[in-house]
Amino acid sequence: MEHMIQLHIEKLPEGMYLATSDEVQGLVAQGRTIQETIEIARDVAKKLIEAQSGASVTPLKPVREAFDYPLIIAT
Repeated sequence: MEHMIQLHIEKLPEGMYLATSDEVQGLVAQGRTIQETIEIARDVAKKLIEAQSGASVTPLKPVREAFDYPLIIAT
């Protein structure tokens, strides 16, 4: 099953990027680029969701058929 979560990504003063999520407790990922940070966050989220699947945690909603996606284009 696929789930969609919202990531909060911010650039740190030292140039790295940090991703967190209010929807997946404990999700913290850091990378050199936005893409690397998203990839790390995806792996961390998957492991956390699998670990929490048996616990009494509010389940995530499955992915809808249509959703908005923020597309970032560097120029």
